Amino acid sequence: MGLGWKNTMGSGNAENTISSGLEGAWTPHPTTWDNEYFETLFKYEWVQTKSPAGATQWIPSKTEAIDYVPDAHVAGKKHTPVMLTSDLALRMDPAYEKISRRFLENPAELADAFARAWFKLTHRDMGPLARYLGPEVPSEVLIWQDPLSAAPKRVIGKKDIAVLKEQILKSKLTISQLVTTAWASASTYRNSDKRGGANGARIALEPQRNWEVNNPAELAVVLDVLRKIQSKFNAKSGKVQVSLADLIVLGGCAAIEKAADKAGVKVSVDFYPGRVDASQAETDVASFAHLEPVADGFRNYVKKGVTTPAEFLLVDKAALLDLTAPEMTVLVGGMRVLGTNFDKSAIGELTTDSGKLTNDFFVNLLSPTVEWTPSTKGKDLYEAHDVKKGTVTWVASRADLVFGSNSVLRALAEVYASKDAKKKFVNDFAAAWSKVMEADRF
Repeated sequence: MGLGWKNTMGSGNAENTISSGLEGAWTPHPTTWDNEYFETLFKYEWVQTKSPAGATQWIPSKTEAIDYVPDAHVAGKKHTPVMLTSDLALRMDPAYEKISRRFLENPAELADAFARAWFKLTHRDMGPLARYLGPEVPSEVLIWQDPLSAAPKRVIGKKDIAVLKEQILKSKLTISQLVTTAWASASTYRNSDKRGGANGARIALEPQRNWEVNNPAELAVVLDVLRKIQSKFNAKSGKVQVSLADLIVLGGCAAIEKAADKAGVKVSVDFYPGRVDASQAETDVASFAHLEPVADGFRNYVKKGVTTPAEFLLVDKAALLDLTAPEMTVLVGGMRVLGTNFDKSAIGELTTDSGKLTNDFFVNLLSPTVEWTPSTKGKDLYEAHDVKKGTVTWVASRADLVFGSNSVLRALAEVYASKDAKKKFVNDFAAAWSKVMEADRF
């Protein structure tokens, strides 16, 4: 394979190093923290020149030229300070000039701002403050850490959970609404930087409550009912209080258990209380806006204008949630039959018994009695035609058909489509569901 290109100029390194073509430095003390960058930037008038390689850069005007920057390799050799166009923009741009001049005149502010920015840069992917370890953890709580209050010392017990489940199921909320809301709350979690998740109930705050994927009007109805149940319970429970965050997740658990029971399978979905509710003041709206999904294959949602294939986006979403292929498969199959699609769409439901936690999605997707063909009624939609009658029985998306077209997912789908897989399907769904609900519990 070879070792690549070798520089034969002189020593091949040090002062003979071949780099980007932009050459030069601007400070006589490159290893010392000081304010010389802004001092140099504002001290001189700058004229355009070319580096030895022909790249555009800037040096002080002739009347101000001075050699005081030490050479990085040759002792005693000095150079004229050099700035790049991006450097001069910090002085010439009206908005950035104000910021730069403030740092020039207030070195202490620069030091503090740099320390905070560097800390954010190097800790941004660590998630909430609860994940920090060691004696040097700052006492100051920063908004970009998505702060939450401490978990309660006393949480609701088994009897309370049973009472709350009963109240939720007796409310006007449907299985679809409860499961959809719990998923919308928890599925914001990103394992890449440990942000999002159900803890904090930020789905009830800006910006999440108005995200298109969450069907804001429908979400508001669900949250209103859950808040009333929360208020009624907390008014009578004394020191043991239930958070909206816990209630949202508990509602999803109760709905899944009911849906499984309707399908003839008994299951207990794991639920661990102790979540807290964030305030709007603890939520950086601009930062959280970046968590808004452009697609959620679990809800058969793709934002208008997105051209990436839906199945790619589904796998990407599953990866962010730290799900395995089997977990992704069983969750999609279960959520389809529970009616959790965006905007109550029937695309991909593939069942006549919506609201029952059955394996119908896989059975009907892989059925040899139908033939799937592209639909003329919408882009990236497919129709299942009865092979004998020719009638359309189902409509599905790319995120649905990938479980038949991809060899790995097809194998998993066949497992769950089996006649003897009904109980396994429900149990696997409950386990994968709990994993998503608990993803942000650190």
